[in-house]
Amino acid sequence: MPEPEQQTPPGSEQELEQKPDHGEDSYVGSGRLTGKIALITGGDSGIGKAVAIAYAREGADVAISYLDEHEDAAETCALVEAAGRRVLSIPGDISDPAHCRAIVEQTVAEFGRVDVLVNNAAFQMDRPTIEDIPDEEWDYTWAVNVSAYFHLVKAALPHIPSGGSIIGSTSVQSDKPSPNLLPYAATKAAVASISASLAQMLAERGIRANSVAPGPIWTPLIPATMEPDKVESFGSQSPLGRPGQPAELAPVYVMLASDEASYVSGARIAVTGGTPIL
Repeated sequence: MPEPEQQTPPGSEQELEQKPDHGEDSYVGSGRLTGKIALITGGDSGIGKAVAIAYAREGADVAISYLDEHEDAAETCALVEAAGRRVLSIPGDISDPAHCRAIVEQTVAEFGRVDVLVNNAAFQMDRPTIEDIPDEEWDYTWAVNVSAYFHLVKAALPHIPSGGSIIGSTSVQSDKPSPNLLPYAATKAAVASISASLAQMLAERGIRANSVAPGPIWTPLIPATMEPDKVESFGSQSPLGRPGQPAELAPVYVMLASDEASYVSGARIAVTGGTPIL
């Protein structure tokens, strides 16, 4: 289990003593995404970094957006380039709708289209009571986790061809909310719902939409948003008795992005260490 580390939000991989496994030394591609263009929010670290590495090794060119963790983003970009693929990194705050549109514009200007859109970036804070949640924090959590999904999809749709894939990162919290993560859990339920709606709305365009529901995954967000005692026991309540690593999520995102999943739309796939979701 993780050591009791502490950071300030959104957290940086550079400051973690116990480094997450993103598949740097283990993920081996087999050409499943050859020729595709992927845009991943929160691609600098955590799940987004693992997905970027896997996508590149499967043959995709990758654009990553991130807030301001420049060193983390540079490492991700280096790993994508080491896989022989092109990469574009775009810093900025996705709580701003104009920046969401700019992310898509820059990706299309560089690569020409978006085959795979992964809405992964998220914000959370641990608050014991509703009175402890500042109004601006509630608004910011929804802006990053939900509104950005809307703005990114809306901006990207003209550039997503038939056969394209949209993937939302939801959470086991969407189904089994922890009271101390009230805003985050509510937003993750919204991401699951939006993904399900998009699957039906976009089917006639040949675009699939799905979501992935991670359980407790060891990323910089955890020590940046939780008290040290909760960080120390993080993941121990899962049936497998440990937190997951970002690398353990990547194969699911690869499958959903690939043409092998041509009839998979409207799904929510649990990667929770054994905790069932509805």
